Amino acid sequence: MIDNPEIKNILRHYQTLLTSVDQWFSRCKESFEGQIHCAAGCAACCRGLFDITLLDAFLLQSGFNRLSPERQKTVRAKAEKRLRQLQSDWSGFQHPYLLNHLPDELWTEMPEDDRVPCPLLGEDGACLVYEHRPMICRTHGLPNIDDSGESFSDLYCTLNFDGIDPLSLDKLRWSFRRVYAQEFDLLALFNQQLLGSPLREADTFIPLALLIDFPALAADPSLVLSR
Repeated sequence: MIDNPEIKNILRHYQTLLTSVDQWFSRCKESFEGQIHCAAGCAACCRGLFDITLLDAFLLQSGFNRLSPERQKTVRAKAEKRLRQLQSDWSGFQHPYLLNHLPDELWTEMPEDDRVPCPLLGEDGACLVYEHRPMICRTHGLPNIDDSGESFSDLYCTLNFDGIDPLSLDKLRWSFRRVYAQEFDLLALFNQQLLGSPLREADTFIPLALLIDFPALAADPSLVLSR
């Protein structure tokens, strides 16, 4: 599927968008040197379950597939353990592990005391698929406040901004509305190619993304569309 020219083009545009997010984060660090402590090896945020789009899941898998077979086996075992935990609470939760088929209250606000590390976190605290990490991993740690003042997330890492309220800092603001609109446009294009339908809501958790059989979805879109 990665050789599908349309999907390759969508991924290329999405990775360009993700790079712009990284550049925003870097500018914030430069503007507030010493106040933003996000850096390689700091994995305080890489705990619990984060929901991501099906497009992010596909990108994440492409990074996962580049790992060594031994590393893939170890990571997959952790992902499968997380799946079993969820299935014990959510009867009938099966492949393709999309959360949108569940009641919102089950997955939109996951427990904050969940400290289980991301399965893609290495022993040194670094992400094993850093260049392929999802959008949420790139925006996490700083508030997501649009240039207009609209708040997409007022959450931020408590290790950052000692004695400063980051929500009032104009230099942290960015064109989040534009970025998220482009993200969902690309998601719709991706789902059109994969499933034949321009879905704008197709979410899963990061560990489950590693277990999705994308060729099976392409062969039988009803696995997603009929539920």
